[in-house]
Amino acid sequence: MPAPRMPADALADDAVADDRVRQQRAQRDEAHPNAARPDHAHPDQAGPDEAHPNETRPDQGHPDQAGPDEAHRDRPQHIELTDAAFSLSGDAESGEPASAARRPPKRVRTIALTAVLVVGVAGMVAAGVTGWRVVSQKDATLTAPPLVAGLRPDDSDDGRSTADFLQTALAAEVDLDHTVAAAYYDHGGRGILFVGGTGLIWQPGDALEAAFGMVSDDQGSVTHVHDVAAGPLGGTAKCGRTATDDGDMAVCGWADHGSVALALFPRRSEDESADLVLAIRETAEKRH
Repeated sequence: MPAPRMPADALADDAVADDRVRQQRAQRDEAHPNAARPDHAHPDQAGPDEAHPNETRPDQGHPDQAGPDEAHRDRPQHIELTDAAFSLSGDAESGEPASAARRPPKRVRTIALTAVLVVGVAGMVAAGVTGWRVVSQKDATLTAPPLVAGLRPDDSDDGRSTADFLQTALAAEVDLDHTVAAAYYDHGGRGILFVGGTGLIWQPGDALEAAFGMVSDDQGSVTHVHDVAAGPLGGTAKCGRTATDDGDMAVCGWADHGSVALALFPRRSEDESADLVLAIRETAEKRH
């Protein structure tokens, strides 16, 4: 039975075998220096990895390029704010400045310009109509005719003093160039007081309101004022009523850009008074 081999003997045998292999390889290299060895590439022929060091092989990714799993592995996910998603200078896709991006569509601008033109033209038309009315009405004269609508003048002291009082009161309320006043009575003895004046009046409605205001006293003012027919001379005409010791009294008047007048009708209805003031105006007012 042979003696068992020790580890040291095995290592020595392996070293001897390695030396033999190296000696044989050296002798072969000396005999055939240009021969290709199985475990070495030809000195002038690079291997696939050396010939194309940057070429990506199917089984090997690019050395500088990580795979999809490795590229996003352990990388925090976040939202990026790009110019396209959040632009402060204009349209990122079209390249237009912010002012152009905010400019309204052409159709909207056209409608807006048309509306402005319509409003402007309407304003010019309204101004033209108002100007024509002022020119056509400003040169007016007003008189207290001796006879009007079947009424006769009241030449009594009471009649004249009352007319003078109304004339002074109207001149204090409205800026006029000329004023007139008169007292009348009908065949039944019912009296009528008339007062008016002429001048350039820019706001006829305001002038008539001021004339109504002069009738106000401790017993009250003119109430229930409403529009009535102004007649062919135009302008504005209104009627109302006020309280007196003898009961309600109708008050009617008119105003245009050249005249303003007021009449008081004791013991008469507003409808009858509206017809009478229109008849007085057609006789008392003239235009040039």
